[in-house]
Amino acid sequence: MDLVLTMLVPFLMLGTALWGAIRKVDIWSALTDGAMSGMQSAFRILPPLVGLLTAVSMLRASGAMELLGSLLAPVLTALGIPPETAPLLVVRPVSGSAALGVGADIIRAYGPDSLVGRTAAVMLGSTETTFYTVAVYFGAAGIRKSRYAVPAALLADLAGFCAAAWAVRLFFPG
Repeated sequence: MDLVLTMLVPFLMLGTALWGAIRKVDIWSALTDGAMSGMQSAFRILPPLVGLLTAVSMLRASGAMELLGSLLAPVLTALGIPPETAPLLVVRPVSGSAALGVGADIIRAYGPDSLVGRTAAVMLGSTETTFYTVAVYFGAAGIRKSRYAVPAALLADLAGFCAAAWAVRLFFPG
């Protein structure tokens, strides 16, 4: 079984090359055209991605994330979301890696079996890095105006955060 799994990718590549040869496709040209298209997509994606990651780093280093989190605490309490997860809610739509770091800090501080730790873990799995996704996919598709996509996605993130807090309270009472 291990041999089959090890050879899966080479067999798929060989099968694709044979299929192309049977269909009389210029395989090398198709490969280089695909590589060129991939490079063009990467060049379109790179500027918004660098800007996004720079902005996240600046916000974390300046302390603005913590300030915004403390300002959101009363609203979060009213929504049933532990206020200690506020930094995660602020960072998650922007950066997945930063959100993992914040989530790890929350779990380290409150423990993995605490309400706050469990809520943070479920939030990480039930929401998306909205701005990263918009930057990458819209950039790759050449879309310059996101119009209603960002507000709709942020509302979906809010619903995911609320649902995560609700699910943790439902399945882990007390």
